[in-house]
Amino acid sequence: MGNAVRGIVAFIPSERCQRFLVGDLEEMPLDRTLDLSGRQLRRLPAAACVFGELVKLYLSDNNLSSLPAELQGLRKLQLLALDFNCFEELPAAVCRLPQLSILYLGSNRLWRLPGELRDLKELSTLWLETNCFHVFPKVVCELSNLKTLHLGYNQIQSIPRELSQLDELRSIWLAGNQLAEFPPVLLEMHLLAVIDVDRNRIRHFPALSHMQGLKLVIYDHNPCLNAPEVGEGVRRVGRWAD
Repeated sequence: MGNAVRGIVAFIPSERCQRFLVGDLEEMPLDRTLDLSGRQLRRLPAAACVFGELVKLYLSDNNLSSLPAELQGLRKLQLLALDFNCFEELPAAVCRLPQLSILYLGSNRLWRLPGELRDLKELSTLWLETNCFHVFPKVVCELSNLKTLHLGYNQIQSIPRELSQLDELRSIWLAGNQLAEFPPVLLEMHLLAVIDVDRNRIRHFPALSHMQGLKLVIYDHNPCLNAPEVGEGVRRVGRWAD
């Protein structure tokens, strides 16, 4: 949206402004998907919360910092995209979406996660990259169905041992953090397929050849003195890679 249009919108009363930005939300989309990305929204229109059959809701690239309690009425929602917004805390309503399996929260201002996140029993994909985490949010270790975790580009220095409880986890992305050593807990997670520790401060890599499920390890841009030993067929991306 151009600057001239934003200037016009600034003089439209709130409700009319919402209709201008998102249009009239009167009928459930046929594909049960609602995309309100990039609309400069500061709040979610109430009309978006009445579609009880909605499966996917995209709210990326707005100016949202909160969500209404009515969001929890979307009981069949499976995908929620909240990346590129202004959230400092995860709205409580998000933790009350029983079918949610994919949650995008990247590029916000999050520095912690609520304990209620553990209630998302179906969550399999969680993106938290480019936020303000200095400490690994331990509640993530209680998401028993989690398969993909993206925590890149934060300020995390260590990974808790409790992560090994995630038997379903297959890919973990930790690039751009402050890890000074390869997280020991990852050595216990033999079924991990993808490990990304690019752009950290790791100087020594242990052998990973015992990790039977490993397919890809990314370790570039570390001050490392060796490359990780891997099993046959495992791709390495970094210094001294094959």
